[in-house]
Amino acid sequence: MSTPRDAGNHYRSTSIRRICSVGRNRDPMRRLRYQWRSGLPSSLDHMLGNGEVVGKLETSWDALLDHGNDLSVNITFPSVRGVHPSLTLKATVLHNCDNQDSALLDIAQDTDAGHVRFAKYGDTQILDQCPVGHPHQAAALTNFAWARLQGYIRNDFQDIDSITSLFREALALRPQGHPDHPLSIYHLTEALTWRYSKRELHRRLYPGMRATVLQVIAPSVQRAPTFIASRQGQMASIIRFSLCPEGHSERDTYLNNLAYALRSRFDHQGNSDDLNEAISLHEEALRLRPVGHKYRHFSLDNLGFAPLQPVSTNATLDASEDLDEAINLFRDSLQLRPHGHPRRHTALHNLSSALRSRFTQTRKNEDVEEAIRLCQESLEALPSLHPKRYFSYMWLQEAYLSRFSVQRESADLSLAVENFRLASQHPTQGLPERINEAINWTFAAESHSHASALEAYKIFFELLDRHLSTRSSIVARREAASAFRRARTLPVDAASCAIRLDNLRDTIELVEQGRGQQWSLASRLRSPLEDLESTNANLAHQFSELSKRLSDAQGSAGSADRAAADRAAIQHRRLQQQWGAVVAEIRNLKGFSRFLLPPAYQDLQAAARHGPVIILNASQYLCSAIVVPTSGEPHHVSFSRVTLTHLEKLKSDFAREIRLASFMRPEETRKELQVLLRTVWDEIMLPIVIVLQRDLRITSGSRIWLCPTATFTSIPLHAAHPFRTKTDGRRELCLEDVYICSYTPTLSALIRSRQTMKKRVTPSFVAIGQSSPGAGQGEALLTVDSELELVRKLVPATANSTTLSGDDATRAGALDALQRNTWVHLACHGKQDREQPYYSCFAMKDKPLTLLDIMEKDIPHAEFAFLSACHTAVGDEKTPDEVIHLAAGLQFSGFKSVIGTLWVVDDAVAKHVVEAFYKKMVKGLEDGDMMDCTKAAWALNRATNAVKTKVPLEQRMVFIHIGV
Repeated sequence: MSTPRDAGNHYRSTSIRRICSVGRNRDPMRRLRYQWRSGLPSSLDHMLGNGEVVGKLETSWDALLDHGNDLSVNITFPSVRGVHPSLTLKATVLHNCDNQDSALLDIAQDTDAGHVRFAKYGDTQILDQCPVGHPHQAAALTNFAWARLQGYIRNDFQDIDSITSLFREALALRPQGHPDHPLSIYHLTEALTWRYSKRELHRRLYPGMRATVLQVIAPSVQRAPTFIASRQGQMASIIRFSLCPEGHSERDTYLNNLAYALRSRFDHQGNSDDLNEAISLHEEALRLRPVGHKYRHFSLDNLGFAPLQPVSTNATLDASEDLDEAINLFRDSLQLRPHGHPRRHTALHNLSSALRSRFTQTRKNEDVEEAIRLCQESLEALPSLHPKRYFSYMWLQEAYLSRFSVQRESADLSLAVENFRLASQHPTQGLPERINEAINWTFAAESHSHASALEAYKIFFELLDRHLSTRSSIVARREAASAFRRARTLPVDAASCAIRLDNLRDTIELVEQGRGQQWSLASRLRSPLEDLESTNANLAHQFSELSKRLSDAQGSAGSADRAAADRAAIQHRRLQQQWGAVVAEIRNLKGFSRFLLPPAYQDLQAAARHGPVIILNASQYLCSAIVVPTSGEPHHVSFSRVTLTHLEKLKSDFAREIRLASFMRPEETRKELQVLLRTVWDEIMLPIVIVLQRDLRITSGSRIWLCPTATFTSIPLHAAHPFRTKTDGRRELCLEDVYICSYTPTLSALIRSRQTMKKRVTPSFVAIGQSSPGAGQGEALLTVDSELELVRKLVPATANSTTLSGDDATRAGALDALQRNTWVHLACHGKQDREQPYYSCFAMKDKPLTLLDIMEKDIPHAEFAFLSACHTAVGDEKTPDEVIHLAAGLQFSGFKSVIGTLWVVDDAVAKHVVEAFYKKMVKGLEDGDMMDCTKAAWALNRATNAVKTKVPLEQRMVFIHIGV
């Protein structure tokens, strides 16, 4: 395409919606179609129109290819806002040649697509081709950075700081007076805005940004850029407003943009001055759009919404003044959009919303009645699959809920729920919006004790699964999931809902679905489609193509042309039927019966084949446990005196006492810690043990698996202890006396580990230690080398043991050792990143070995790992139910049995636990016998009991076993 993204001295009026690549096999019947819509351009130019189609071009592949590198088509369009736009379409053909970089560079110099192609596939090659002094270096820097910024915005893993640096370099090459100086300022501002918005530091961005931007813009610049501000990049409108003096033809647009930015800052900071200034700017913009102006209705809407925002959380609006003013403005806007106007539905929604707001304050029934009628009218005005019907459903449910809250008529609640259902399942609306509506539905159903709550939870999980499955990397999936902050407690709340309905099978399925999204979707860092491709490539291709076509068809359904919208709706339904048929065919394949479906109870029960699994659910509505037995129905264990508030306090108390214990002498009794562990025994684990012994007849010495959720993940359940003596003087038994206790992050993880146990290989053991990690990774560990030597002496000769330490224990060396060996002992610093858990790491000589590094490796022959490091089994803050930590990551990569740690490990005493553990592991082995990783839980149980006199309580209970 002509006019590169960075071509600041050119003007264009369109943006290409689709770019088609030219393949080598030429089909003369296939045709290449381009369609242009007016709207947001990607260079410094005018925005014309409202996104309507203004031109099309159709040509055959042969015609395109026959032009070779000389294709140049000049296209003109109808007048838009008094301007006659034109576009030159250029195409170039890639030939096989000896110097491919040179061929690509030709494209990169002349086209946006070329720069983006380099940025995506060629990495920094384009920067090498445009060195210092090259005339295209600024363009190369800008477009490479812009492509990476788009990835960052889409939550792909990108280094936003390096992106910002690239934009700074480009700006330095375009000083004041350069025609593209304002554009470079815009790019840098956009990157800074995204960086701070992603890091939730808006308050640090906004105060200084305006002044900084105004200082760097030359007052003599004559050409005013008119790029409309995006939702996240509204601060950039300050740049454009500053270049737009009174009398400028586009000043009304800039006034609105600056008002949006101020309202955005008000949302984050609550400064009433920002809101007042925004209202003043909207008023000025309205004066510049008198009666008869094409966009007057937009200004009326903007001004109507401004008074609806409260000045502060403690302020009360004068309903008779502010709301009346807003309603009058919205009525004026509606009159400017008569029946048949393509945006009439927006005016109907706005007026309905204002009327509903007034009803909640004045309780005037006529307001809510009119609000409902307006929403119903908007539904009648929109085709059945129009994306905006979603908003009609959304406003309708809010109106019905408002009326229900006042009049308490059950019919209104039922109507609200029906519109929740329609909005969350509207097929042409985007998944994030539908997910948020499903979240709202769960909140409303729970708060009003409506029977649809469980349905709402299930729809939420279904939509979230579909949303996450579209992300190509595990980091992107986690970021996408954590973006729905209000949904953090939904997995446990859903389980609680099913428990209250006495539907325990649903409880287990919902817990697994909520906790295991990241792990199940990760699947060797591949999308579920890649598993299908290895089994049936044809079906995988059909599914991928139909999914893409369905996604593309959503936009067509929103056409303002009713006939075109109806045709699009028919096409969408046809594609949906074809997609469903392909999914059904996939589910007939062996191993794909649950394709796109969460695992069922009968499948999950396999996790309890060698002992019961106890799921501990911590919800705001109910805290209890579900025991999954080897066979039969699950059992519910209620905690009569435990609430989420109690658990949060218990979590905080444990963190405090464990920290204080680190300052005590080893021989001192940890009295406060004992009190906390007694509470865990009496209130949580004893009721579970009673059910295990009385109802399930699980004998002492048997294995059990704990699967904690939410706050339960931060409580050392395995160490529950009464610390009491009986009347006859004997000590009361604790949990470790009764059962061999292990953990599992999910039921599926335990099942997967057992399934891969069949693939046994010749054992090999490596002890990896790093006593002197690289700079910034921690202090020296004095006992690591002696620990490695101790382990080497204890493991049998059949283990074929080796040691990796000192300068050899680098990130690459450790990763290679993990892949080559079946048994691993790792002694080093460990760090759990609570904000970005995939960057949790082990400290090595050169640089850290991260969880992401490990998860990228598939190690099916791996069996056991002992992680003698700190914080290797602690989850993160943003997705607490995903239990994303180092130990779980090793299990995911292939290690069937893992010993991890819950908090800081004392280097001086850890060796006692390590020595006792390996002695128990090799106990009873004859010459030629191999160690068995399924004995690890028993060995740890016996080891911690054996070192009671040497190791203080908090350092014994820090170690936990995960897996088989």
